[in-house]
Amino acid sequence: MLKGRSQVYAVIRTGGKQYKVKVGDLIDVEKLGGDDGASLELEPLLVVDDDGNVTSAVADLAKAKVTASVVDHHRGTKIRVFTYKNKTRQRRTIGHRQSLTRLKVEAIDLGGRKRAARSSAKARTEQQDKQNQQEQEG
Repeated sequence: MLKGRSQVYAVIRTGGKQYKVKVGDLIDVEKLGGDDGASLELEPLLVVDDDGNVTSAVADLAKAKVTASVVDHHRGTKIRVFTYKNKTRQRRTIGHRQSLTRLKVEAIDLGGRKRAARSSAKARTEQQDKQNQQEQEG
């Protein structure tokens, strides 16, 4: 884990699929309305912040939002669908390309929920440890 970097991620649902996203991620989802550059709000199913606290309660998730902007609309790779019926020489090949929207995750808002404060006992022990280290060095 890098210092100074936020490790908040969310699991969102769109197009019948679930995606794990972090701020700055580019994801391809099934086609959504909106022009290029438009901002969308997605409702998360699960939010985990950088302290490792998992938020999955419905009341807390109602306040949380994931904001993403539309980068572009494009089509996915072509897949081939081959169907046949045996003993009758019926064969059929069909191609399909899914319309996709590329999103860039701009922000994950926890809905004003404050992070848990450190206990005062833990803070005191950390201060004492720092003082002891300074005394040993000096």
